Amino acid sequence: MATFLFDQTIFGPVISRRLGVSLGVNLLPNDTKLCSFDCLYCECGWNPNRKEHPVHLPRRMEVRSLLRQKLSEMKAGSLLPDVITFAGNGEPTMHPDFADIIADTILLRNEFAPLSKIAVLSNSTMLHKQRVVEALKSVNDNILKLDSGIQSTIELLNKPVGKFDLPALVDHLKKFEGALIIQTMFLKGTFEDRFFDNTTEEEIESWMGLLKQIQPRSVMIYSLARDTPAENLTGIKLSKLREIGKRVERETSLSVQVTG
Repeated sequence: MATFLFDQTIFGPVISRRLGVSLGVNLLPNDTKLCSFDCLYCECGWNPNRKEHPVHLPRRMEVRSLLRQKLSEMKAGSLLPDVITFAGNGEPTMHPDFADIIADTILLRNEFAPLSKIAVLSNSTMLHKQRVVEALKSVNDNILKLDSGIQSTIELLNKPVGKFDLPALVDHLKKFEGALIIQTMFLKGTFEDRFFDNTTEEEIESWMGLLKQIQPRSVMIYSLARDTPAENLTGIKLSKLREIGKRVERETSLSVQVTG
């Protein structure tokens, strides 16, 4: 199915289902995807062959200059964002200057839009890097992916690039001591003749077990709303998502945000 890439380093503002008026920051290439996951549902499509699509990342100074210019324009127009969101064409924490760029962004936010939040949408795979963790702890909303409590489901649904160790990931998430938001995509379908559904009783029990260990500040759950690179995927009805959300609140006392 059709997918798309963000063709600018600073994009928007756009209306986010979960975050409000969001000014986007894409630390990845503007013409190709770069990610440590290759999720079946990724709106940016599949990871390309690196030999065919060499990577050119925006430099730290370029990001700072473009963000300063955009925030200045928005302030002059009296339309400041609710949130400055690091997302884009892949995994933002893969940028080698991620921590320094976050520090620059905090300074620019304080100068131009002190009421705006800073958010990072991450797949949680770079948490073995201490500077990445420190940077994530410094923003308002570090929104970290956990699509299942079962390793084999993550391997099928998220298709990690290289070795993936779910217990190690959970240990990294626990080190945030609750200063994080867990984000989970619920869906079902068939891929390479394997059926999956991360809303089954086994899946929900395993996932909630990890939530109880991690104890995040809150949980975001959602389902498909855009085109996906894999076919034969089905979103989960809002009524089912709300049912899952109420169960999480009832059994873990965690706050849950449900988006259809």
